[in-house]
Amino acid sequence: MEKKEGTLPKIVVIAGPTASGKTSISVAMASRFNAEIINADSMQVYRGMDIGTAKPKREEKKGVLHHLLDVANPDQEYNAAIYRDMAFAAAMDILHRGKRVFLVGGTGLYIKSLLGGLLQCPPSSPELKKALQEEWKSDGGRAMYKRLMRLDPQRAEKIHPHDHVRVIRALEIMLLTNSAPSNLTKLHAFSERNFTALKFCLIRERPELYDRIDKRTLGMIEEGLFSETEKLLGKGYSPRLKSLQAIGYKQSVAYLEGHLTREKAITEIQKETRRYAKRQITWFRADSSYTWVDPRQEKTLAEKIESFFDSTAEPNLVKRLRGW
Repeated sequence: MEKKEGTLPKIVVIAGPTASGKTSISVAMASRFNAEIINADSMQVYRGMDIGTAKPKREEKKGVLHHLLDVANPDQEYNAAIYRDMAFAAAMDILHRGKRVFLVGGTGLYIKSLLGGLLQCPPSSPELKKALQEEWKSDGGRAMYKRLMRLDPQRAEKIHPHDHVRVIRALEIMLLTNSAPSNLTKLHAFSERNFTALKFCLIRERPELYDRIDKRTLGMIEEGLFSETEKLLGKGYSPRLKSLQAIGYKQSVAYLEGHLTREKAITEIQKETRRYAKRQITWFRADSSYTWVDPRQEKTLAEKIESFFDSTAEPNLVKRLRGW
């Protein structure tokens, strides 16, 4: 039985593109409102991948407990469904202990999965997936992306033409269900409701954001991104793993293998990170429930959060959640 919105536990979401300043502002707000933070970054779940994912350091956490960092090895399967189960369990634990929940990160699908449930799709077909992967290799995916654009333009617009994982999965779903993924999404509407959420997305002027990305990339190199990648490879992790194909690690592997110069690897990381930030902004702008805020407006943000928690008297969560 679906619970009424006003009776649901409250969660504050602080999202935004990479390098927008989510860590510092979320820690400040969590400290102020007696909250713990649940990570919503799809790469920060991996152990040993700290520098390239901009995982918050101990000193940056300032004593605020963070959940769902370092919960999987780089070669382990991890997806939105796994995340949703782990994040829900973490949120329930936090609430049971009488604390508040802040969901922080830039992976929009992970946030959406916790707040609105997941679209139920058929499991992947190994044979079909292999055939689609072979087709992708034949021409770099150009024909496949054009096919997706023709059959499901709404879904295609949300996927980068070079994102072979998502392009292949979209076509796979279409072949398995005989329906466009965007139509399935509309029918599902992410209507499952377990929380009442106040959702913020951090925004900076594009030139400033890109400058922060470029400087942060240089900082990652100085901290030892190449050495971190080399260490992962030394542990036997394949450079073809999904986790090691992420921005930063992919270019680091190419540098270590001699395919890119140091300077070219750095510029490629900066360029691809800027592109990723642009896609993140597009994702969050498509959701009108987000309030866009400048991370430097800490007072305004705090006032909105305080009003959210004070808008209705919060019920005795420990007592009520026993029935969940």
